Amino acid sequence: MSIKAPRGTKDVLPSDAYKWNYVEHLFRDVCTRFGYKEIRTPIFEHTELFKRGVGETTDIVQKEMYSFEDNGGRDITLKPEGTAPVVRSFIENKLYADTQPTKLFYITPCFRYERPQAGRLRAFHQFGVEVFGAINPSVDAEVIGIAMAFYKALGISNLELRINSIGCPECRGKYNKILKEYLKEKLPKLCKTCQDRYERNPMRIIDCKVESCKEQLKDIPLMIDHICDACKEDFEKLKENLSLMDIEYVVDPNIVRGLDYYTKTAFEIVSNEIGAQGTVCGGGRYDRLVEELGGPKTPGIGFGMGIERLLLTLQNNNIEIPKPKGLDIFIATIGERANKEAVRLLHKLRLEGISADKDHLNRSIKAQFKYANKLNASYTIVIGDDELDKDVVILKNMETSEQTEIQLSNIMRELKERL
Repeated sequence: MSIKAPRGTKDVLPSDAYKWNYVEHLFRDVCTRFGYKEIRTPIFEHTELFKRGVGETTDIVQKEMYSFEDNGGRDITLKPEGTAPVVRSFIENKLYADTQPTKLFYITPCFRYERPQAGRLRAFHQFGVEVFGAINPSVDAEVIGIAMAFYKALGISNLELRINSIGCPECRGKYNKILKEYLKEKLPKLCKTCQDRYERNPMRIIDCKVESCKEQLKDIPLMIDHICDACKEDFEKLKENLSLMDIEYVVDPNIVRGLDYYTKTAFEIVSNEIGAQGTVCGGGRYDRLVEELGGPKTPGIGFGMGIERLLLTLQNNNIEIPKPKGLDIFIATIGERANKEAVRLLHKLRLEGISADKDHLNRSIKAQFKYANKLNASYTIVIGDDELDKDVVILKNMETSEQTEIQLSNIMRELKERL
């Protein structure tokens, strides 16, 4: 019986790892320019964190979490998203006592049990940003600006930013009464999921993807038409700040987001290049989440974007990620004395910051040159017994085929001048 990777997981092979390194480096660079600092949280947390933070009415908590009891009898969950663990860390480490706002970013693996499809795996990876301690909508615009700047740096331009306001708890409570009254007669015609959401979280019904439900809900009352004056003012300020930043947007009143903790600003960045699942980034404001998880009253806002979906978007836009350069030096040898000298020289080169390698399979000299080409080496050093007797090596430029005889005792200075 052969062992295979579990369904919904994927290996990142060396032929693709450089793409991951590239986007991770670029994300760190963009976040640093915006004044954000990296945070790393554990791969698993207590299950209660996600039940309280993400919300027991969400699909994630109800259907998708990888939860288990550890050897100590504790209920543990592999993290399905990045925000709740960062909020837990913010509270536990008393980051709220520092000068605010606290601006953080992360790169993390996440786990959800759902049907694998293009750009969506069960074991996947996220870029994320979180800001705590700032209530001004200018921060909402800044967070969106990070995502848009990152996509621009990658060369992705055919994206659409969609924004909405899903109100505060006060105006949402009033809206939910209006919504439930509207849904009462339609409920028997809606899908089982919508029927389950009716009592627990009726606003999520707006997000239903079932075509028969969409048909029934064409004239559903929308949250943005029922937000209070304060939420309306904040939404107008968000739009004003986005315009000042030259970030185009459309108002999409159907955005509600899938997590219970969102308030006021909700947004999605959508691509039409990855099939049915077009959202490549989503986020919003969560002004009560810190308090709900046991911390002081602290506003927050953030986003998450899947790395797998990002790479798929790059591929579908025919955007090539620069391939890393090859080796600086490959050492080819003829004879046992030369091979021993190559071991000594190879280690010395590496310690000096020069990328280098040699043959370890006793290939012929012709095969060694072929291997050097495969490794895309800039130069090949040829060492033979005759060369050792004369304290020289042959240095070959692999691009031009030019060969030079240089002194072995002076090789480090010679190589550094050429590289």
